[in-house]
Amino acid sequence: MSEQQLSEHRHISFTAHYTGYMWYLMGISHPAFATKKGKWLTTLLHPLEVWSERFIGGSIRRTLTQRHVLIDEALLKLIETQPDTQVIEIAAGLSPRGWSFRRKFPELRYIEVDLPDMAKAKQDALGKAGQADAEVMAVDLFTPEIRQLFDKLDQNKPVVVISEGLVNYFNKDMLAQLWGALADHGKAFPKFYYLTDLCPEPVNHRFAQVVWRSSQLLRFLSRSAFSFHFTSPQEVKDFFKDCGYDKVYIEQPSQSDKTEVEAHLGDFVWFVQATIENSN
Repeated sequence: MSEQQLSEHRHISFTAHYTGYMWYLMGISHPAFATKKGKWLTTLLHPLEVWSERFIGGSIRRTLTQRHVLIDEALLKLIETQPDTQVIEIAAGLSPRGWSFRRKFPELRYIEVDLPDMAKAKQDALGKAGQADAEVMAVDLFTPEIRQLFDKLDQNKPVVVISEGLVNYFNKDMLAQLWGALADHGKAFPKFYYLTDLCPEPVNHRFAQVVWRSSQLLRFLSRSAFSFHFTSPQEVKDFFKDCGYDKVYIEQPSQSDKTEVEAHLGDFVWFVQATIENSN
């Protein structure tokens, strides 16, 4: 098969295909970000998702919805209160967030970042979605290339970096390297925010062992270091502060309001907003 015959999405992991199609089914994405493989995976996993929601009380699609909504809410609040905010989404994959926020805020500086093959596929998809001029960068976050994310930004304006569905694919040493590098570069700006989700250790849940075994299968299928790193909100806060952040806010989907709780409530995903203020 020739290079021209290969799918433009051939280098995207199966998780990116699945999440991309789920966002499309949620009605928040564009058909350009939905792939045939994503549709196939969604159809294949549908019975398992239904069973999981009924008997375990959670599923991949529910977790996807929770994390996406929490990040969107936080980003929207930051943009509304600080209209000059600049946004970088790392490992953007087939996420519709950049496309959606550029439609809501045409003047917003929103840069999407991924590895070269995915970056090209995303640029092509954005063109089909009517945003051919969208900023997409090909950067390896674990090399000195990471500084390229910040070189063209206005250092007099706040910056938000977003990652979604990324944290658990790295071990803690890699997380320390990535979060530390982001903090080091973020200190050049008046305010720096990092918004992310993470999956905590599945404790305080009657099906914790089932979730754990499922994660090991995901680790094998994705050929990654997928694992859980934290069992309490305080562990997350301490880790972030060791990486150079001043304030860390954690939200669990099942908490009754925006007031933080220190206990692990049993949710499969948490939202984190880590901040560096008045750093320049």
